[in-house]
Amino acid sequence: MKKKVTAIIILLLIVVLGAGSFYGYLYYKTKNWTSLVYPGVKIGDVDISGKTLAEAKDMIISKNQSAISKKNININTPSKTYTLNYAKINAKYNVDEVVTQAFNYGKNLTLYEKYKLIKKPVGKVLNLKFTYDSKPVSQLIATIKKEIDSLPKNGSISRTGGNFNITADKKGYSLMNEQLEKEVLSKINGDIKTPDIVVEAEIKTLLANITKEKLQTINTTLSSFSSSFSSSAYGRSTNITLATKSINGTLLMPGESFSFNGTVGKRTAAKGYKPAPVDIGTKVSTDYGGGICQVSTSLYNAIIRSNIKSTERNHHSIPSTYIPLGMDATVDWGNLDYKFKNTLDFPIYIESIVHNKKLTFNIYSNSSLNNRSYSFVNEIYAAVQPGPTTYIDDPTLLVGQVVQEQARLIGYKVRSYKDTIENGQLIKHELISNDSYQLKAQVLRLGTKKQ
Repeated sequence: MKKKVTAIIILLLIVVLGAGSFYGYLYYKTKNWTSLVYPGVKIGDVDISGKTLAEAKDMIISKNQSAISKKNININTPSKTYTLNYAKINAKYNVDEVVTQAFNYGKNLTLYEKYKLIKKPVGKVLNLKFTYDSKPVSQLIATIKKEIDSLPKNGSISRTGGNFNITADKKGYSLMNEQLEKEVLSKINGDIKTPDIVVEAEIKTLLANITKEKLQTINTTLSSFSSSFSSSAYGRSTNITLATKSINGTLLMPGESFSFNGTVGKRTAAKGYKPAPVDIGTKVSTDYGGGICQVSTSLYNAIIRSNIKSTERNHHSIPSTYIPLGMDATVDWGNLDYKFKNTLDFPIYIESIVHNKKLTFNIYSNSSLNNRSYSFVNEIYAAVQPGPTTYIDDPTLLVGQVVQEQARLIGYKVRSYKDTIENGQLIKHELISNDSYQLKAQVLRLGTKKQ
């Protein structure tokens, strides 16, 4: 029995000693890898087997991070190339995270599993994650846009000494910044084998509305109209001159509209306008800018003869002395305006001149429009005489004094027509307006106050 027990003990000792020896062997074979990356581990295409954590990190930085920091983003524009280095966008890989993950691979296994992994490595490939900051890209593109963008500049035209002077237009430019940023960001990547990014910036050309070519189509006189104010006093003459000069040089492209009030502005003393007679209803009063209805009327007549229709025109309540009935155009700031739209296929240029108390409007455009001419005629189809004079006693006036309260006004009705003439023949007789002028009997105030 003793021999049997001894044999069992000896067998157990052999097993224990054998297991201890085997454990010692496994420990010996694995302990040197405790501070090293296990065999078969790669980060990307870089084999870091047998490297310490620091060595593996240096290898990955040297192979990837250093290389990526040398790449550039190049944005080409017609005038220059803008370059942004990858270092400026904080381009980087998660090196620390991936290297630590690679180093820890297999370290949590059992001693035997570690031995097996070292003895017969199983390939393990980890990949780096690439990140960058897009803000510097946006900032660079904003800078490029600021340097490139410009508004187009219209050409201009003036007339001196009987000749037109044209200043050429300038093109404008606009960087398609949103499209550019989208393209740049789509090409940024962490591949160190690809070359620098090159992007061609798209720039939109902006054309001026008023070009030299369009202005050069103005080459002839379409119409001209003049009216005299030789009998006008200083105040009225000053007002007419100021309003006429403010319209001189007006250019209207096809489709553009003109407003007399918008162009001349409010008639104020600060602008040099003087008090002068002005028609208010059926009576004559005094106000700043009195007399400028002769300017709007003269312009109206020139425009009609250019084959351009008015979009807003009002006649006086009473006849004007400087123009035939039905051919006037009154204006009143904030109330009545004279407007028209350039419906021609070419731009028009308005020249307004005052000389020796005579105002003239010349309308210029393209010579192809002169195959026809236009005249403005009126037809008075009714003239109603007012009733007898009415007398009003006025105790504020001395006996024998007479003051006209209301002038005698004949009630006229008049039609105005634009005649179109081609090759000397009338081809169109077009009704333009049908106006009525107020009928008023004369009213006199008679003095009743005794001295």
